[in-house]
This record gives sequence, C-alpha cells and structure tokens, in this order.
Amino acid sequence: MIEARGITRTYQTHGAFTGARTVQALRGVDFTLPDGGAVSFIGESGCGKTTLGKILTGLETFDGGELVVDGVELSGLKPHQRAKYFRRIQMIHQDPYSALNPTRTIASILGDPLRMRAKETGADAETRRDRAAELLTLVGLEPDAVLPKYPHQLSGGQRQRVVIARALTVDPTVLIADEAVSMIDVSMRLGILSLLRDLRARLGISLVFITHDVATARYVGDDGELHVIYRGEVVERGLTDEVILAPVHPYTQCLLSAVPIMRGLEEPGPDRTSPTAALDERAVTPGCLFQPRCPFAQDQCAEQHPVLVPLGDVAGEASEHLHACFYPEARRVVGVEVGAASA
Repeated sequence: MIEARGITRTYQTHGAFTGARTVQALRGVDFTLPDGGAVSFIGESGCGKTTLGKILTGLETFDGGELVVDGVELSGLKPHQRAKYFRRIQMIHQDPYSALNPTRTIASILGDPLRMRAKETGADAETRRDRAAELLTLVGLEPDAVLPKYPHQLSGGQRQRVVIARALTVDPTVLIADEAVSMIDVSMRLGILSLLRDLRARLGISLVFITHDVATARYVGDDGELHVIYRGEVVERGLTDEVILAPVHPYTQCLLSAVPIMRGLEEPGPDRTSPTAALDERAVTPGCLFQPRCPFAQDQCAEQHPVLVPLGDVAGEASEHLHACFYPEARRVVGVEVGAASA
C-alpha cells in the first residue's frame, strides 16, 4: 500500500523574460493506494500530475509531506535504502517512441533488467530468455516476432506494450501510467487500456493512472478513486463514477464540460460550463486558486482558501466524496444518451 501525506514540490526557475520565480508544482497532495487498487489523477497540462508520478517512482524528490510504502516512511531512509521500495513502483512512460533505446533490440531492452534481477534470483541466461518471452506473451505480443526487432520496427501500440513488459521485468506491485495512451493511435488505445485492467485482475498490481482524458480514467479505474488536480492542489476527489457523474467543484465541472460528445448518440449535459479566463500560472491569490477563472466565484472565494471537506453525511457517516469549494453544487455536465436527458 502507498500513502501520500501532504506531498509538496517547489521549483525555482529563471527565464530570460520572466526572471526568477517560484513554481509550486504540488501543494500538499494526499491519497491512499490500496493493494490491487486504482487511483486516477486528472487535470489540465501543467497541473503537477507528472511531477507526482516521478516522485512516486523515485525520479523526483519532494520538499514536504511524507511518502509511506507498506508502513515505511521513505523520508527517514537514505537513498540506497529507498531503492528497494521504488523498484516495486514502475512507470509506464507517455512516449513509447523515446522510452526505448533505438539502438537496442527488444531482447536486449528486456534482458538488461532481467540480468540485474538475476543477481538476486540466480536465473541463468535460458531462464531469462524464457521470462522475456513470457512477459511479451503476457502483454499480447508474439515473442519470436518481436524479440529480434528494434523499436522502430514496431508500431506505437506494440512499443507501448514492450514498455509495459519492461516495467514488469522487476515484478512490481505498482504501475504508474503517465498518459500511457495519449501518443498512441486511437484505434490502439482500447487494447492498452484493456491490458492495464487485465494486469490488475490477473497479477493484483495496483495502478496510478495519470491522464487528462476523463473517459480513459473511468475505464481503467472505474472501481477506484478519482482525484482532480488544479495547479498542484487536489480540489475534488471521490469514487470515479461519483465524481464524473455528479461533480461539485467548478473546476471539475469545467474540465468535464470540455469532453466532446458523440453527436446523434449523446446530448450535452444541461449544466455544462467553462472558465471565465485563461490560465495564468503566475497569478497569486490568498483565496481559491481557481477563483480568477471560476464562473461561480463570490467574494469569499477571493479572500479565503478552501480545503478538502466531505460533501455531506451518508447514512450518518462522512462522505468519501471530498471537495475544496465554499459553494459546492452538483451539476450534470457530461454527455448523456439521447432520450435519457429528458427522462
């Protein structure tokens, strides 16, 4: 199990035209990923999703908060002590074209991590070759056809399956899928998403799914939690279907309103809305971060900063649906089937 408690990450930048400035990539992110579970993060570009993924895999450090893996607080460990925990958390990169070394065959790409594992398992060369073939079969590829090839000889979907197979070489318990299908042809995306669901079911692997595509988050993590991030801060979270079908934070509503609908099959949600202004990441406000763009903002929003609170009580217990808004209101913004809107 992975638990993030108030994770923060700040960068100091210096541009030729913008000068020195501080960028708060993450502002106290909390979440819990149970064994075999799924957590999805959605938000527009630059909201901090990828930074969070890199922190979870040890590719980036965090300034504040705590990352806990199986009850062990990683901030109290030295870098070499953290390695065994981060090895269990592997990333599926967004770009399968740059994620694989173009000068190496697939056999060599999969062979390197398997050789490193052999120092612990004692697996010989034949066992490693069998394991590479097994992994390719697991991700839906034909080993004899793929192993001798170079990445440029494969399609985008095949390359992404190889990236997933490489992540599985070290027997991870968690996969971080960072926009895993955004650079793949639309016709191939469903196959990759189905593969991720299958790996969860067959291997019990936990999944952190990072995306800006609501539909893919709903497909992969339908039984998990959805976290909506805006400028490094989670503004709404809850069960995936509950957040998508009844969002209460204006940013979530704007985000879901941007999802295209299938003309003739769907009708726009009756409450669709959009931001009142373009994003300005340099804007500083003591109140809600979304207030300068919020179509429903009031005076309090500019003066006070909201925190995540339960939506309300359900059967005497606090709701799992959390929001950071002073004036939450459920709105129907996603497309509905033709005929269902009037029902």
